Amino acid sequence: MERLDGGSAVPAGLAGGIVALGNFDGFHLGHQAVVGRAVERARAEGRPALVATFDPHPVRYFRPDTPPFRLTTLDQRARLFAAAGADAMVVFHFDETLAGLHADAFVAERLIGALRVGGVVTGEDFTFGHRKSGDIATLRAAGAAHGFSVDTVGAVMLDGEPVSSTRVRAALGAGDPCGAARLLTRPFAIEGLVQHGDKLGRTIGYPTANLDMGKYLRPAYGIYAVRGRLADGRVLDGAANLGIRPSFDPPKELLEPFFFDFSGDLYGQPLEVELIDYIRPEARFDTLDALVAQMDSDCARARALLAR
Repeated sequence: MERLDGGSAVPAGLAGGIVALGNFDGFHLGHQAVVGRAVERARAEGRPALVATFDPHPVRYFRPDTPPFRLTTLDQRARLFAAAGADAMVVFHFDETLAGLHADAFVAERLIGALRVGGVVTGEDFTFGHRKSGDIATLRAAGAAHGFSVDTVGAVMLDGEPVSSTRVRAALGAGDPCGAARLLTRPFAIEGLVQHGDKLGRTIGYPTANLDMGKYLRPAYGIYAVRGRLADGRVLDGAANLGIRPSFDPPKELLEPFFFDFSGDLYGQPLEVELIDYIRPEARFDTLDALVAQMDSDCARARALLAR
């Protein structure tokens, strides 16, 4: 799938497309409904289907000191959009220039000028432009004037409440990855390159593949049943500590998965770790023997959870 710069002219083969417009960070059920409608429209009309997203998230631009809250990287989003049927991902770089564009200028310069849209699909509550100067009515008026369609998708409900990225983040923060997965339709996953650590795990029989949390949301600290996905397609079951390792000094925030029945060098390799279920909070142990005994128990529990 092609990845396009939202500030540049779209290739001729992707002009006139139906564009799903939003942030789509979590790509949860609600986001999937918007993109699904765009893909459906595009296929019915013989047009390309594009998904437009913003990076960094506007909140990160306007409030740079906000704690990490990202649910997906652009690479993860690209794979999810492709699986949903999109032909291309458009990335609007959210900088000073974009933040200062009035809604009418955004439509004229980015949607019409750069993307040459044939149609736009977005959520009913979508707003855009400097100081949120544009909304669905703005898009509909522009569409009527310039010949592109505008379609909206209402909130998707689950358990009587709208599905939202806020709900996903709340579930993860509460140590409920299963609840988050219901909203996402897949496990929440953290992706990165495996780092060298202090290698303490291998001395006690639990070598780990360490990932920095980067800009991802911090789920509840604790021990998780996890599933790792390697670049070569292999899928590994395991248990992971997510947090600051209170039994070791100095504290260091990491995601540290240990994969069952696996031996190999993963340093420097890309790894995606799915949080499948929550086992327990982090705890400090006074002796290595007590720590190892608890890790044995955690791994047995993780194996049982993953075997479901």
